[in-house]
Amino acid sequence: MSTPSPSQIPRGFRFAATACGLKKTGGLDLALIASDTPATAAAVFTTNLVQAAPVTISREHMRKAASHMRAIVVNSGNANCCTGREGMAATCATAAKIAREIGCQPEEVIVCSTGVIGVPMKVERILAAAHALAASRVARAEKFWEVTHAIMTTDTRPKWAAAACCIGGKTVRVLGCAKGAGMIHPNMATMLAFLVTDASISPNLLRRALREVTAKTFNAITVDGDTSTNDTLAVLANGASGAAMISGLVGRGFSPHKSGRNRKGASAPEADYRRFVSALEKVCRELALAIVADGEGAQRVIEIDVRGARSDRDADRIARTIAHSPLVKTALAGADPNWGRILAAAGRAGVKFNPGRARIWLAGIPVFRDGRPLDFDERAAHNKLLAPYIKILFELGGHESRTTNHAARIYSCDFTAEYVRINASYRT
Repeated sequence: MSTPSPSQIPRGFRFAATACGLKKTGGLDLALIASDTPATAAAVFTTNLVQAAPVTISREHMRKAASHMRAIVVNSGNANCCTGREGMAATCATAAKIAREIGCQPEEVIVCSTGVIGVPMKVERILAAAHALAASRVARAEKFWEVTHAIMTTDTRPKWAAAACCIGGKTVRVLGCAKGAGMIHPNMATMLAFLVTDASISPNLLRRALREVTAKTFNAITVDGDTSTNDTLAVLANGASGAAMISGLVGRGFSPHKSGRNRKGASAPEADYRRFVSALEKVCRELALAIVADGEGAQRVIEIDVRGARSDRDADRIARTIAHSPLVKTALAGADPNWGRILAAAGRAGVKFNPGRARIWLAGIPVFRDGRPLDFDERAAHNKLLAPYIKILFELGGHESRTTNHAARIYSCDFTAEYVRINASYRT
């Protein structure tokens, strides 16, 4: 993947990365994303009851400084989780050191870590590298590219995405990067993901936008059903584009500008908000799908589309059960059109439906209808399932499913022997 172009870098942000000695390989393992000016911030964190020290501290920092955040510092090679008081002290020391180096308060720094759980953090290595790290930060694409490498663990490739929109005649840019390949079943965001934008937006509205987008992107992916202890998705918006502040949605507790409505009937503020959300969603979706595509040992991305449920929640439960099934995932690893595993997984999702009226399509091929298997060319189906991106469509109610729009879409990947190999030797 190529590096971002200079035009894709949001204004007013600088990046840096270095190797401080946390990774056994000696590779890049410490990164900094900093705004030249105080930035609006929003974040979502893991819902796992076991939470790493940086998650606990960063939650507190978000409560104190969501309207004037300055930086994100992240290390790989150590999760700093289940490390007791020493782990908390290491996170606080990291935030304090970076704050001194860039000229802000410790609570204006989000701290993130990723790596092995339960290993004491060698924070002295981070502190020793902090001065040079901060001093080397620049607003260049190649430095952002180094950041994408510094946050990787079992990832086989860096992940980044960019988008832009027009607000009041000015270009607003959104740029993001993420890491993640295993322990992926987000209930908030995903492993680690960081977005920066030069849009001007309030903390409350940015939080609303992030949650809206997360539900359709990062929260719609799964690799193995495991939610990490360190999951963090954070976005900084510093307003450096010079575009007008995105003020909100009409009828949802936000006051519109007096500029009237656009040709499609939406108020100007609502149209601005929707353009921004669209750009944010584009970046998040690309990152989310890149994580699934890079699932440990994965050969292909699987889109699971469930329709005709009594509620969106029911559809989501069925889609996730299919996505998590080791039997479904291993069948797809072998490009085996074994629709029975899909139907069986749906049947144990805890959602009532009539199997006699269900329908299943694999890679566009109808294989099951109204309680009976359909004749299909097994070889042709196998060949279609060898594609890098395949779709499973599961309709619950036959013809009646067309009368309801309750549906869910989840993205996953196949499950190969390589996943077992990677995770069997992760610590050794």
